[in-house]
Amino acid sequence: MENRVIIDIETIGIDFEQLDKKSQEYLLKFAESEEEKEEVKQRLSLYPFTGEVVAIGMLNPDTNNGAVYYQDGGKKIADFEDEGVLFRSGTEMEILSYFWESIRNYNQIITFNGRGFDAPYLHLRSAVLKIKPSRNLMPYRYDYKVHCDLLDQFTFYGAFRKFNLDFYAKSFGIKSPKEEGIDGSAVTDLFKKGKYKEIAYYCVRDLRATQELWKYWDEYLRF
Repeated sequence: MENRVIIDIETIGIDFEQLDKKSQEYLLKFAESEEEKEEVKQRLSLYPFTGEVVAIGMLNPDTNNGAVYYQDGGKKIADFEDEGVLFRSGTEMEILSYFWESIRNYNQIITFNGRGFDAPYLHLRSAVLKIKPSRNLMPYRYDYKVHCDLLDQFTFYGAFRKFNLDFYAKSFGIKSPKEEGIDGSAVTDLFKKGKYKEIAYYCVRDLRATQELWKYWDEYLRF
């Protein structure tokens, strides 16, 4: 049995007003209307220099065991386990450290858009916090045996149009992680409300959907 793991992250944006004036002006440089300015502020979570990681999920698709490391707002929530998944909280620095310690044990990484988002985000946020990665999450793109990005696989490396995870899940009859009314855009608001466990469980639903999508790819598309 191969030693592989699915990874997924959840992120939030920082408060725009916390940025210095020069940075605010830079980010709003091409935003003309109030709607465009608000959109810029809403997208701060997408960039590792204006956002931060609040949850990192890991799931072994063969054993169904995994872990979610998530920020707890300083609440010091005790570890607990649910359906084979360990939930461990901490600061952003702590959860990144937990992740880098855990990821060294796997040969293959499986993601959905991990090369376009999760992997570079994890590397850059770790650099900001002066945390040394235990491995390279961005190896040679065209060898899925090290990092299998399902978005690359289902688009044949950009030959076909991209769809989001929710759309792929529905197309293959997989339960969408968005069915419970939460998506990535809601994570910042959930974090502000102190709903840290809800974010962690949403991350697990993303992992499960990615797991099912990977099974389809592995059975019907992998060569």
